[in-house]
Amino acid sequence: MTAVDVPIGLGRIHCVLPERFVTPDDLPEAPELDAAGRDFLTACGIDTVGVIEESAGVLAARATTEFVTAHGARPDVLLHVGARSPDVLLGSDACHAQAAAGLPGAFAFTLDGLGCTGSSAAWGLAADLLRADPARRQVLVTHASRPTGVDRIRPPVTVTGDGAFALTVERGGRPVLRAHRAETDGTFHDLFQVDYKQAPWYEWREECASPDRYRFELALHSRERLGRLVDEVLADAGVPRTAVATVLMQNVTASAFDFYEALLGLPVHGVCRDNLARYGHLGAMDVVLNLRDLLTKGEVAPGGLVLVLNNSPVAAWAATLWEV
Repeated sequence: MTAVDVPIGLGRIHCVLPERFVTPDDLPEAPELDAAGRDFLTACGIDTVGVIEESAGVLAARATTEFVTAHGARPDVLLHVGARSPDVLLGSDACHAQAAAGLPGAFAFTLDGLGCTGSSAAWGLAADLLRADPARRQVLVTHASRPTGVDRIRPPVTVTGDGAFALTVERGGRPVLRAHRAETDGTFHDLFQVDYKQAPWYEWREECASPDRYRFELALHSRERLGRLVDEVLADAGVPRTAVATVLMQNVTASAFDFYEALLGLPVHGVCRDNLARYGHLGAMDVVLNLRDLLTKGEVAPGGLVLVLNNSPVAAWAATLWEV
């Protein structure tokens, strides 16, 4: 069997998780919420968020270093999923992680501008890079979730916690990546933004141009896009919807799980709700943490299919089918 014939899948997943937790009500910005914000906080399904006092770049570098130390990875490519805000302008968080982990032979770069969907886009791109060059054996993907400024409460979206991950996509890895599709819609590119040039970092505030557009128009787009992407991914893999053992998605709010369960007619695995309640929203890390915890539980037998959905307000959508 040649290198191009070997199935591509996940190698290992390493997550850096917080040791200190706070309730959303104890966050400094909570007393400033209006009535709608309070209602959102009560209903979002988040009991605590974890706090790690490290910048996103440092945290991603730590996750990468710990992964390499524990597993001896020597990737051909280091793919960094961009943080909500980089540590420095003109620098490189990707090369920071490369230097910290001692990976001089890897080509390091950052995938950015896709929000939460960045992790799904990264493992799809990693698989494409391996298919494109039979000499490549392994791609290491890393990311850190930290809030953009001081505030963690982001009505009408979620409450942000801290964490980081590193994982490898490699030849012969399991679960095997059976099918993957992703799309973007540029018309939502400015729905959320932070005017960072006009204020110091401690005054940065995430602004939603139109909460109604987020709740309704983007939700309708997501329903159509993800519904179609799921159909296409299953068709690509040649399997019926009934063959899917379970579904994972990003952890934004409890109501989002209900929405997509009704849309797909498939239950979202309980590990997603558990991680939402404990850690809050971890951006592009959500689906990685959920997949790691699902695999650790061992509830899906070898050969079982796991459907991973991801989307973000920029707007980007992805659907990936993994075979355990």
